[in-house]
Amino acid sequence: MLRITLFFLLLSSTLFSQTNIDLSYYLPQDVSYNSNIPTPKSSIGHEVGEWHITHDKLVQYMRELAEASDRVSIEDRGKTFEGRPLILLTITSPTNHTNLETIKTQHIKATETNDANLGNRPIVVYQGFSIHGNEPSGSNAALALAYYLTAAEGSDIENLLDNTIILFDPSLNPDGLQRFAYWANTNRSMNLNADPNDREFSEVWPGGRTNHYWFDMNRDWLPVQLPESRARIQTFHDWLPNILTDHHEMGTNSSFFFQPGIPSRTHPLTPKMNQELTKGIAKYHAKALDKIGSLYYSEESFDDFYYGKGSTFPDINGGIGILFEQASSRGHVQESDNGLLTFPFTIKNQFTAGLSTLEAANEMRKELLEYQHNFYKNARKEASSEGNKAIIFGDEKDAAKTYHLAEILKRHNIKFHHLKSDVSLDGKTYKKDYSYVVPKNQKNTRLINAMFEKRTTFQDSLFYDISAWTFPLAFNLDYTETSVEKASNVVTELTHQQGGVTSKSDYAYLFPWNEYYAPKLLHTILKKGIRASVSLKNFKANGKSYDYGTIMIPVQNQDMETSELYSFLNTIAKESHITIDAISTGLNEGIDLGSRNFRALELPKIALLVGDGVTSYDAGEIWHLLDTRYDIVVTKLDTKNFSRADLSRYNTIIMVNSNSALDSGNTKKLKQWLQDGGSLIAYKNTLRWLNSSELMKLNFKKKSSLKAKNISFEDRSNFRGAQVIGGAIFETELDRSHPINFGYKNDKLAIFRNSTLFINPNKNSYDNPIQYSEKPLLSGYISEENLDSLKQTIPFKSSRIGRGKIMAFTDNTNFRAFWYGTNKLLMNAIFFRNEM
Repeated sequence: MLRITLFFLLLSSTLFSQTNIDLSYYLPQDVSYNSNIPTPKSSIGHEVGEWHITHDKLVQYMRELAEASDRVSIEDRGKTFEGRPLILLTITSPTNHTNLETIKTQHIKATETNDANLGNRPIVVYQGFSIHGNEPSGSNAALALAYYLTAAEGSDIENLLDNTIILFDPSLNPDGLQRFAYWANTNRSMNLNADPNDREFSEVWPGGRTNHYWFDMNRDWLPVQLPESRARIQTFHDWLPNILTDHHEMGTNSSFFFQPGIPSRTHPLTPKMNQELTKGIAKYHAKALDKIGSLYYSEESFDDFYYGKGSTFPDINGGIGILFEQASSRGHVQESDNGLLTFPFTIKNQFTAGLSTLEAANEMRKELLEYQHNFYKNARKEASSEGNKAIIFGDEKDAAKTYHLAEILKRHNIKFHHLKSDVSLDGKTYKKDYSYVVPKNQKNTRLINAMFEKRTTFQDSLFYDISAWTFPLAFNLDYTETSVEKASNVVTELTHQQGGVTSKSDYAYLFPWNEYYAPKLLHTILKKGIRASVSLKNFKANGKSYDYGTIMIPVQNQDMETSELYSFLNTIAKESHITIDAISTGLNEGIDLGSRNFRALELPKIALLVGDGVTSYDAGEIWHLLDTRYDIVVTKLDTKNFSRADLSRYNTIIMVNSNSALDSGNTKKLKQWLQDGGSLIAYKNTLRWLNSSELMKLNFKKKSSLKAKNISFEDRSNFRGAQVIGGAIFETELDRSHPINFGYKNDKLAIFRNSTLFINPNKNSYDNPIQYSEKPLLSGYISEENLDSLKQTIPFKSSRIGRGKIMAFTDNTNFRAFWYGTNKLLMNAIFFRNEM
């Protein structure tokens, strides 16, 4: 009875305290504050933690601080997809502000010379908040922390700001934060409800975690494919911060986590001293959280392996990355295993960790500056030992993919060179304007290794994220080691290959399907109502070889006059960076242009299934690919609207990973659409649904049952976890004559896989256009049992159903926007569905 009474006393006092919260709840009490600095409430109209901050109000307050204080400057670094500003505050002493460019120059110089210049040089700390929009305590804590850093008075804050340059990023994900704040605020009751069943704690699909195109932006620090990432990466390389903090949230029943993570799950390229310094900083977090009575833990979960995360990316760039994970209230107050968890309490923990980071940076300043200096000093020694070694990469038939990998290198300040002339190495041809050379002897040699290495041995068998991301494999580019002698001048301005039509023709035009933007060009042609066909065989025209998938546009019997057609094709070819060849005769070596082996193509009309039951990441990647790269309109068809949708509007429906997106009635509707001639492209677990719904017969390979021997109860989860394929790269063998493989010049293709869905091959070899090789592992972790199950299986299968077609992929071909190398598999399924 006493326990029940205490619970309700706690409940009532907590709810009361939240509705009457004020700024003093967060701030240190032994500090005076400048009354000329606006408080958050005076700007946004409510106390910190009373409501969830919307991004527009967050920006408004940050601008007011910059206006009111000589400790703060603010800059706009770009915009999100939804047009929200990507702001950055620089917070430091007024004296430092007058000398900021000199301080930055000296800081970078210390990473490039043997003089550490420790002296009075300030330390640089990048503080980033809420990269996952529905983990909002970080950005809400940014309100209080920015106020403290701007308004606090006394010798302690003056000393801190004299010694520290704070790069303050109050919202790493503006679009997601705005989406979640809307949800939490519109479902908030005046009488706060802690019942976890309340609608407030259950967002509608896709939730606020992701950005506009539903990307997890905490996986994009290395690939840098999104505007939010590009802004912060430029800031990062401009400053090379000594510490970068990444404020997150986790499950409601947890407490508070700070790094280090699990020691055995640190990437081998990260120096051991990095983890020692992280432990040193952790003591400051522990001390600060002890002071306010908050529970916490460290070194028991999470890791420092994938360099594409915010807390790990600094580790390969001479800094210390620190992950904070706060148990999430998900709304304003929620029941948890640790009692009632209020939104203000989550904010207070994040605020406390933000301050303890700055205290550690100030007191460990010389140690951290020296570590960064030594990181690059040792890297220069390693680079020097590489001598004139270099990496060459390219694709002799696809300049665009090569360009986009080079674009990533440029964003990371990695130097690369043009190729002097065409060269053949290891059986591959590298063309002068289709390849680049990356010398290993340069400042960012460790980052180069992290991006290009293939790794198949590991200290641990569990990974928080993917275990491989080898960039030339992701881009399906040829690459090998060479020497800098084959390089010419350094690339300063990166430019796309020029496109256009070679000349005006009265007969026909041809362009190969190899180039990355060929689907964009073809779609524009078909959308204009111009007839086009695809070649199912190789041939030679005018002495030039044309491969499977070549696109032919006849001049006769088009709605456009000859000169108008030429002018239109020339314009769109330039926009797509593709050369279109003018052809004067249909007589060729091999098939002629009037052959039945040229098949007429139709304009794709695409619906992408989204909503409950569908993996938003996978759906967003396809939406982003079609919308931003290929200018293809795609209808996002919500599962809740499927039953009343007119499917005859579409000839293609895409279903990404889903266990049961459609009920029996909608399955019947889909089946009829297929039988009437529709084409379905399906991914991952949707294949199990296709099989169980008898829409497609799939022969899944049974995995051998695991037996735990000498495994303790304590280690049982690790035993099972080792059988997960978290994300690795595998070799497949291609039948290039099959339409699913049109546009690939090699007979092998690296494919990303993060599932244990294995399909046995068909008895007819021509029905296995893509098949895993006998020794498929290229890079990453996979257990021996899964590797044995994977080899010789197939990642793709197609079959007819009535007049329609189903094309099924076991794995995501569009992973995280940087898997350029397999994007074409999806585009082939879209454009050549009738030729399969």
